[in-house]
Amino acid sequence: MTSLTSLPDRGVVAIEGDDRVAFLQGLVSNDVAAVRPGHAVWAALLTPQGKWLADFFIFDAGDRLLLDCEQRQAADLVQRLSRYRLRMRVTVRAEPALAVQVGWDGPPPAEGVIAPDPRLPDFAWRCLTASPRPATATPEDWDRHRLAAGLPDGSRDLETDRSVLLEAGFDELGGVSWEKGCYMGQELTARTKYRGLIKRRLVPVAIEGPVPEPGTPVLRDGAEVGTMRSARDGIGLATLRLDALDHGLSCGGARLTPRVPAWMRLPATQG
Repeated sequence: MTSLTSLPDRGVVAIEGDDRVAFLQGLVSNDVAAVRPGHAVWAALLTPQGKWLADFFIFDAGDRLLLDCEQRQAADLVQRLSRYRLRMRVTVRAEPALAVQVGWDGPPPAEGVIAPDPRLPDFAWRCLTASPRPATATPEDWDRHRLAAGLPDGSRDLETDRSVLLEAGFDELGGVSWEKGCYMGQELTARTKYRGLIKRRLVPVAIEGPVPEPGTPVLRDGAEVGTMRSARDGIGLATLRLDALDHGLSCGGARLTPRVPAWMRLPATQG
């Protein structure tokens, strides 16, 4: 049976107008021109210095683009994007009439704005709808499914104005286009990739003991090597130094064991 749940912590932002694709293309990390019905794109908005501000899924809804984003960031996202409208024929607004649902282990419904989650093949699908279907799972079930795959969940796993995309898997998970034109924060993102500047990664960890709070320091032999991010039921994500991935770690009262997923690419001397 398909697992389906609504995500009350997600919201929707609508971008309308003739220039909607060109407008967003110059701002976000991925290729907005690749968005089409049934094919969403995962992208991020960065500071000019290439640091993470928000990420979202971009859907084609005919005469508008819809952003599936964190509910708590929706108003700020509207405000940030609106600053760059200039003379472009575009409007940016929240779309509170639409809910976000996510499903896995089965086919999607026939109605709504629907596309596969673009980060991993056959992982899940997402649906934006004004008429949510009855749930067969809970948001906590989805969280476990996400954590098991090692996928980030916005501000639960990335730090505003500090995280860079390649630390959180945006390269391997298809959240960055290396062929499109310029966008805000592109220079640092490209430099990070081509100069091999990544020194830490967001990595799944198995947790033995009480689940640490987000932000709890991760230690190796008493020295800090990272921080805990989102977690649940014995599995979580932690931002760790690359030289700490082959070691047993402690965090609060728990022991952590890194579990590098198959999709993650690390330097040959790590993992």
